[in-house]
This record gives sequence, structure tokens and C-alpha cells, in this order.
Amino acid sequence: MRATVGDQLHIHSRAVGMTDRKGEIIEVRGTDGEPPYVVHFEDGHDGLIYPGPDTVIERHQDRH
Repeated sequence: MRATVGDQLHIHSRAVGMTDRKGEIIEVRGTDGEPPYVVHFEDGHDGLIYPGPDTVIERHQDRH
């Protein structure tokens, strides 16, 4: 998985009744776009994320 600053991270819920989490990647700490990523989530929380198989990256240029 590779990402750049500005890409959107979408973490799908793994449990019934729990909501998905979405946020913008504000920092890439791995080499060549690899994890971990610092993500600013819609709820205002920032977190360091190592994406799992339930995570999708939406490229910044794909949203335009």
C-alpha cells in the first residue's frame, strides 16, 4: 500500500453497528509512500495508522 499527502484513507468497519472511519493523510512516515501514515479524521482526531486489509486509499488526483 502506497499513499501521498492529501490522499483519503477509508477504514471499513469490521463489526455490525460500527461506522467506517474516513480521513485525510497529512503525513507519510514510511519510505516511498509506505505506512505508517498520520491521518486527520473527520471527527477532528489525528492518529498514526498502519493500514490493515479493511483499509482503502483514495488517491488525491482520483477525486478531481
